[in-house]
Amino acid sequence: MKKIISDIIFLLLIIDPLGNLPIFINILKNINYKRRFFIIIREMIFSLFIMFIFLFFGEKILFFLNLKNYVVSISGGIILFLIALKMIFLENKDKSIIKKNNEPFLVPIAIPLISGPSILSSLIIFSHNYSNNIKYVIFILFISWLIALIILLISNYLIKFLGKQGMIAIERIMGLILIMISIQMILNGIKSYLN
Repeated sequence: MKKIISDIIFLLLIIDPLGNLPIFINILKNINYKRRFFIIIREMIFSLFIMFIFLFFGEKILFFLNLKNYVVSISGGIILFLIALKMIFLENKDKSIIKKNNEPFLVPIAIPLISGPSILSSLIIFSHNYSNNIKYVIFILFISWLIALIILLISNYLIKFLGKQGMIAIERIMGLILIMISIQMILNGIKSYLN
């Protein structure tokens, strides 16, 4: 049970729904509430579909490109580390991806905000590590995705409840946790390469 919870939290941290809340609010601010609700569900379904593609076919893509798993582990760790640094130092995320009054479709919500490079590379590692128990990975991915979906659907209430300072504090804490996870991923990759 402890392992399931830690893996769900790990994937949830990478998806980072709380960190992406301000961007979601900004992108959807000119769209009415009912339509916004529909867009979030639609984009989250797209993102889940993309994540499942990488879960099931990511390792085959690596094999085709002649890339080793330790390369994915190290590169995934580096990407996570850079994302975590941005979370800690609260670098302004690019909000110019979408024009005013345009409804987002796939970009930037499904890709790269939800199913970005860090979650996709992590899923490839999970599919390799749990190749004999892929149902487990499907389960933890779905639960993480579901929690992220709920957070995004209640985003307006969360921002009002936590306030600006609360959001900043949560973002920094998540960044610190991700830095530790990213370093562990890099070390695992190096260990795998040395073996």
